[in-house]
Amino acid sequence: MTPMVMAEGEIIMKKDIHPSYNKAVVTCTTCGNEFETGSILEAIKVDTCANCHPFYTGKQNAVQADGRVDKFNKRFIEAEKAKEEHAKVVAERAKREAERAALEEEQNA
Repeated sequence: MTPMVMAEGEIIMKKDIHPSYNKAVVTCTTCGNEFETGSILEAIKVDTCANCHPFYTGKQNAVQADGRVDKFNKRFIEAEKAKEEHAKVVAERAKREAERAALEEEQNA
């Protein structure tokens, strides 16, 4: 159903079908901040608001991120050690291979 438009551009709404629009008090459960807004509810409770949300305050909780960074650095160091050990093993194999080739050459000569 399309709304009826009067000549002046005002929209005529049906009566008694729309909820009442009130001033609502929004309460943050984290920091206790309260502010007013408009809503069909009388009271609204939120977990975080602009006063305590890390994005708005700039005080992001780095504990979790620090743990991730430490975990990454630990894995990176372990990977570097594994690469070094692998290089040593490859060098030892090449050395043994060269010694065997030299020994076989002496025996064949």
